[in-house]
Amino acid sequence: MDFQLTDDQRALRTGMRELLERRFPRTRLRAVVDGGAVRGDGGAVRGDGGAERGGELDRALWRELGAAGLFALRVPESAGGVGLGLPEVVLAFEEAGRALLPGPLVATELAAGLSGSLAAGAARGETVVTALDEGGAPVEHLASADVVLVLGPRAVEVIPAADAVRSVEPMRSVDPATPLHRTTPRRTGLDQAEQTDRPERTDRPDRTDRPDRTDQADRTDQAGPGRSGLAARLRREAALLTAAQQLGSASRTVELAVDHAKRRTQFGRPIGAFQAVQHLCAQMLVRAESARSVVYAAAVTEDPGDIAAAKLLADEAAVHNARDCLQVHGGMGFTWEADVHLHLKRAWVRAGQWQSAAEGEEELAAGLVSTVETCL
Repeated sequence: MDFQLTDDQRALRTGMRELLERRFPRTRLRAVVDGGAVRGDGGAVRGDGGAERGGELDRALWRELGAAGLFALRVPESAGGVGLGLPEVVLAFEEAGRALLPGPLVATELAAGLSGSLAAGAARGETVVTALDEGGAPVEHLASADVVLVLGPRAVEVIPAADAVRSVEPMRSVDPATPLHRTTPRRTGLDQAEQTDRPERTDRPDRTDRPDRTDQADRTDQAGPGRSGLAARLRREAALLTAAQQLGSASRTVELAVDHAKRRTQFGRPIGAFQAVQHLCAQMLVRAESARSVVYAAAVTEDPGDIAAAKLLADEAAVHNARDCLQVHGGMGFTWEADVHLHLKRAWVRAGQWQSAAEGEEELAAGLVSTVETCL
């Protein structure tokens, strides 16, 4: 099996990187994290520097990403999409992670894969979709979202963002570009329906106004690792796309560390000439490339165990590479002006999204047990 990228895949990755370098350069990123919202013309509007800084998405950029096909990569050509597959989406999201592009990218891409008016708006970048997972992970960018994709234990539902706002509360985010909300016990009508164990709700909107895939909302998923069903599949895809973003961040911190090691001199020599710094950079590269092979393989196989392994390795690579990059930068790495801390903070947030380390380990353990039982 050949896992080498095709010419078209390389062109996709290059095009995505060039688009983000042009439309979301470092100056735009710093405008967000330093407390200013960004305008569609590339300028910055100073904010109040409070907890919500970086919380307002640039709708013009979001629509441009949609026009470029980022959210419609897996939408069939007959429906106006690009007609590619999960591997191509992984490549694009890796570049988004490399640039620390803010926003609920994963949830919007998942929604674009549905059918109906919601999917069309998400695919074009006109509708911002965030997600609320029953696992308890915080909801990101809720204030900028139009709708919320709710993944319950057994069902999937789409609700207006205004309804979700009444069931969550803001929380302090370690990442200044990712505002978060935590769920409360009574967070959605979906949970209430499950708690009362009613087979059907009579107050649901007309199904013609909802995505076709949510017609499967009454299907029951199997409990535990390896469970099947719509909600479980969406979680696996979300975990893989989050891993792709972590991979992009891990690769970028390798570049930042190596570039600094070449430029920074100490005792008359570049610090990259010292063996201790060389070892740190080499370890960072090994982590990133090890994660890359597993993430790319999981995009091809779409196996739950492969995706769990990809998320585990990508989370480790993103977090530890950011820490080692900070170490290479020395005292400068601890300053707000350096971008290293932004990669570390974003990696921390992503590590807790969609599939935690404990959940990934449980998924892998369940796969091993199943394999052993099959052999006996």
